[in-house]
Amino acid sequence: MSSLLLADNASLAHERDHAPSRLETAVVQQRLQSALKGCDDGELFLEYCHYDKLVWSEGKVKSASCGSRRGMGLRAIQGTSCFFAHGSTLTPAGLEDLITGLAIPAQGQEFYRTEATEEKHKLFSGDDPLESADFNERVAFVAELDSLARQNPLVADVTITLNSEWQAISGLRPYHVPWHDHRPRTELGISVILKRGEIRASGSDSLGGREDFTRIMAGGTQVLKNALAQAENMLEAKPCQAGQMDVLLGSGWTGILLHEAIGHGLEGDFNRKQTSVFSALMGQRIASSGVTVLDNGTVGNHRGSLHVDDEGTRTQATTLIEDGVLVGYMQDRHNARLMNTQSTGNGRRQSYAHLPMPRMTNTYMQGGEASHDEILAEVKDGIYAVSFGGGSVDITSGQFVFNCTEAYLVRNGMIEHPVQGASIIGMGAEALRGIRHVGNNFALDAGMGMCGKDGQWVPVGVGQPSLLIGGLNVGGSKKSS
Repeated sequence: MSSLLLADNASLAHERDHAPSRLETAVVQQRLQSALKGCDDGELFLEYCHYDKLVWSEGKVKSASCGSRRGMGLRAIQGTSCFFAHGSTLTPAGLEDLITGLAIPAQGQEFYRTEATEEKHKLFSGDDPLESADFNERVAFVAELDSLARQNPLVADVTITLNSEWQAISGLRPYHVPWHDHRPRTELGISVILKRGEIRASGSDSLGGREDFTRIMAGGTQVLKNALAQAENMLEAKPCQAGQMDVLLGSGWTGILLHEAIGHGLEGDFNRKQTSVFSALMGQRIASSGVTVLDNGTVGNHRGSLHVDDEGTRTQATTLIEDGVLVGYMQDRHNARLMNTQSTGNGRRQSYAHLPMPRMTNTYMQGGEASHDEILAEVKDGIYAVSFGGGSVDITSGQFVFNCTEAYLVRNGMIEHPVQGASIIGMGAEALRGIRHVGNNFALDAGMGMCGKDGQWVPVGVGQPSLLIGGLNVGGSKKSS
């Protein structure tokens, strides 16, 4: 392995199968102080990343791919304006090209200074996941899962994906010390299709995190069992009735509804621009009592966790809603400065070729006091949603639509049968106020979430306990009687 990124006569990050490539910190610092003079803020962000993907389907390796990216992005900020240039050449000459490409108008502002980042928490190992299992071991693992799945005579097909990524980043701002992070990521996804006569049903489950393949491979059998159980349940599904009804959300992955319908609306840029339904509501009650929501980038080994964000700010646990009252937004440096507050460590970017913006890390609702069974007993006529597939939200209005991949009809506190074609429709603000019970069974998702915003995708985590929300619109293929 060879050294990469910023260096002070020592290796600060590692690159696979490439010749040494480094930029001297002192030289870069001097050039940035000169190039960004008169700017409010800015930084040089450097990245190396390699990734590997294995897909198994139809009883064989369907595809196997790997790749890497490397480069740096230079950002300068004046007021609300950003100037950005990026390139894949990690050399002093490449840096000069970026500086020339910015074409920053001359101004006399003093550079925005904040406290230097201090890495005070160790959230995950920075080891490369590919060092924990070679290609042959990974192929044998997915082949064994496929064989195990096909012991079920109803299995028509099995699709297994096994992915890894290792990212090394460094960054530097004028008048600040550099920051660094090594970020591993692995994920296992299993999808099965069962067929009984003319009826087909699918089920899926996943496992992932910022770690090597050890836990992922040890948990593979359980992930398969979960996917098969979901598919078997959905073989019995009947059309879902449409109408307004109570919705019981299960714990864990259903927090994706919270992420989409509420979380995006609490990101700093939308609120600075007054385009969020939650704009100008700071300090006001926006949810039922007992509802507390956090964004926490410090959850050990979890998918959305980071030691520092992509602007060099140490991550933290940020309370967004406390006992129903809006108390915080997620901020990057740019929006925090314009809103006269501090970054919360939520400045994230997809790669060196993208601008950072306020993004979620691990966003979840804390648990309450009621048990899941106690909440279920309160549902007279509604559905129990266990898992969601695709969904969408309008940030300005807060309106959301989510499709259920596993849901059940509930009557008089009892689960009657699985339903198909169910979708949950509502408004984020109304859903928050409509929460009637918060369960004591808090859980995070299994670690497969990806979040898209303005064309950029980053890994995130979600979570929540069981929730009972009253009066949501449920879409289905059958009208309510």
